[in-house]
Amino acid sequence: MKTKDFTYDLPKELIAQTPLANRTDSRLLALDKETGEIDHTQFNQLHTYLKKGDVLVLNDTSVIPARLIGRKDTGAVIEVLLLHQKEEDVWECLAKKAKKIKVGTTITFGEGQLTMECVEVKEEGIRLFKLNYSGILYEVLDELGSMPLPPYIHEKLEDGERYQTVYNKKKGSAAAPTAGLHFTKPYLQKLEAMGVTLTYVTLHVGLGTFRPVSVSDVESHIMHEEYYSVSQATADILNTAKEEGRRIIAVGTTSLRTLETVAKKDGYIPEESGWSRLFIYPPYTFKAVDALLTNFHLPESTLLMLVSAFASKSIIMNAYREAAEKRYRFFSFGDAMFITDTLNR
Repeated sequence: MKTKDFTYDLPKELIAQTPLANRTDSRLLALDKETGEIDHTQFNQLHTYLKKGDVLVLNDTSVIPARLIGRKDTGAVIEVLLLHQKEEDVWECLAKKAKKIKVGTTITFGEGQLTMECVEVKEEGIRLFKLNYSGILYEVLDELGSMPLPPYIHEKLEDGERYQTVYNKKKGSAAAPTAGLHFTKPYLQKLEAMGVTLTYVTLHVGLGTFRPVSVSDVESHIMHEEYYSVSQATADILNTAKEEGRRIIAVGTTSLRTLETVAKKDGYIPEESGWSRLFIYPPYTFKAVDALLTNFHLPESTLLMLVSAFASKSIIMNAYREAAEKRYRFFSFGDAMFITDTLNR
């Protein structure tokens, strides 16, 4: 299977640059993954596709101000993106101008509140750094760092909380789980009141999710590892739902990948944490998830390949063409898609 098979035309003006004033005002394309039937509606009508007993699985990760601009001793400006912590105060990072960063290279941020020494050179652009600072790291990052918005967003984000879900809890992501950005606390409460169960997993979003596919053959792409965690409480909720024939609905590709990483062949979900490199592309047999809420993804991305496996490539590509024709907003701050096996409302 070729990476170029997952491309599509998208006018640049459809790439959402800023979030809407109200989270639930996004549009929603509801897609029957078996027939390709499409409904066009608003996100605040998602509840009409849900029913009592459904379980929504949300990723409670929190984006950290992981983008840092510092200087080497030579005065050269270096941009670093914190990806994830490997051990105490040792972080794996994505660095621009990485060829200039060797083992022993030190980068200073701010007035010296934070310094980072390269302790290992890994694959292209990736370095391990030992962090040196006083106090609490996340407070230092709040002072020196900025939200790591995707490169296709050129507008300044006035409110950093709009790149966080309203249920974010566990710090560690270098990017937002964007399907969850559409929810407000009142709307989640409305879903619970109608009998929908909410439960949470954690996947700290990093290169595995957002790094482009650079190889021509899909099967040759290697996913970068990302940390995940599924609690016993969440596992119990999901296993009970499975036993009772109730739907498990993943909010976002990160929640889906977490569940598919831990799920056994029979769909059983254990309590588990670890590092996932799961790469989902067609064909793939899903073990744990019945429906998926997601955004519209970049051409030739692992996320587009995942949703193409969840429905089919032809059905997804047709839905994307129709979304572009109807002027949906795409990518992180864009509109949403609900992929299910029936559109009965």
